[in-house]
Amino acid sequence: MRGEGGLRADLAALAIPFEEHEHPAVFTVAESGALDAAIPGAHSKNLFLKDAGGVFWLVTVPAQARVDLKALPQVIGCKRVSFAKAQDMERLLGITPGSVTPLAMINAAPGSVAVVLEQALASAGRVNVHPLRNTATVGLAGANILRLLEHWGHEPVVAGIPISS
Repeated sequence: MRGEGGLRADLAALAIPFEEHEHPAVFTVAESGALDAAIPGAHSKNLFLKDAGGVFWLVTVPAQARVDLKALPQVIGCKRVSFAKAQDMERLLGITPGSVTPLAMINAAPGSVAVVLEQALASAGRVNVHPLRNTATVGLAGANILRLLEHWGHEPVVAGIPISS
């Protein structure tokens, strides 16, 4: 696993600009609310899922979105999804719950996890995500998140994620 050192090396090698903010550990979107106000840009949350066929999915959406998990499979091209186990997250992405981020795909073998970025985030000028740990937030353009994912051998899906009311 390449970890945060590999992430920083790739950001430098690809000349991707970013801003980083160190902060106390946050484990949920609710906990990060107070921090979000001080950090400009779109804030995100991540769902680590497994579909009925055994495929793992990492879905990144706006922080306040309530994803309709019943409608999601049709949009991303799979059958019924449920939350995956923490052990699978650690094995496949090298991170623990609370630190989930699309940047963890640096640790995932191509094809091991399907990655989805919500379309508004994909086009955002600044998306805030964790840099593989929940004690910092990194802000970078959505297009650069996609660029990193492709650089690491992944084929990200950009989709309009169904939101429940």
